[in-house]
Amino acid sequence: MKRYWWLLPVLGIGLVFLYFAGRPAPVEMREELYPGIVYYRKVHYLPRTMVAHILVVDLSVEGVKVLVTPPDRRRNQSTTPLNARTTSQFAREFGVQVAINGDGFTPWWSNSPWDYYPHLGDEVAPLGFAASNRVEYGSEERKGPTLFINNRNEASFLTYTRKLENAISGFNWLVRDARPVPDLNDTRLAPRTAIGIDSSGTKLVLLVVDGRQPFYSDGATVQEMAELMILYGGLNAINLDGGGSSTMVVQDPQTGEYRVMNSPIDNYLPGRERPVGNHFGVFSNP
Repeated sequence: MKRYWWLLPVLGIGLVFLYFAGRPAPVEMREELYPGIVYYRKVHYLPRTMVAHILVVDLSVEGVKVLVTPPDRRRNQSTTPLNARTTSQFAREFGVQVAINGDGFTPWWSNSPWDYYPHLGDEVAPLGFAASNRVEYGSEERKGPTLFINNRNEASFLTYTRKLENAISGFNWLVRDARPVPDLNDTRLAPRTAIGIDSSGTKLVLLVVDGRQPFYSDGATVQEMAELMILYGGLNAINLDGGGSSTMVVQDPQTGEYRVMNSPIDNYLPGRERPVGNHFGVFSNP
């Protein structure tokens, strides 16, 4: 047995390699993907390990255009206007260059890797108001905050004054006028997704933080998401769907292949993407 003592460190290294295999390396980076779209990966170690993925999208750059998942026209008047898709599936199907998951949705449950809803293609509805290429759907009550994109490619969280092109809603405000909104006292750590607008009103900040993966990224609280959003330039921002839904996808500008930039985790299975309701995508013409 003593002759094989050297196997122990080899086995340990192998287990570490397997644990981190498939996850983006926890190394900071910056990459200008397309004109008007820059990706950042940031690693935070305090108050705990968090891996953050940021896309800064300049709406003033020619060729940059937003797309929210369109409803299924065969069920346009239905209470469940969407076919559930993963974020990767949405990006490939509609040919956007970058994408994140969007609003919360219903029905939904996740009891085990074998007992969950929705599966790919199942019928779901967003919790809030949405619009895609001038087609409005979802809740008309608009209980949560909504990001509006008008026909001049202008983004606003206020009531739109021009023709509405696309819109997506979130659960709650994170940041108003460069300050975290009061009473963000949720202490639960989770993967999270948020979207914000910078001080000029022309740049979007798309933020995904990985979570539920010890020794890699533990996740963020809602308060920490607000603070991170301000740090990365989002001076007004809302909280989108999180947990197993949090996903960021980018089309590689060199190969055209789509890659998941973060480490999604659905049903505690790292790398597994959850089928969700709607998504927020961006086109950019190189």
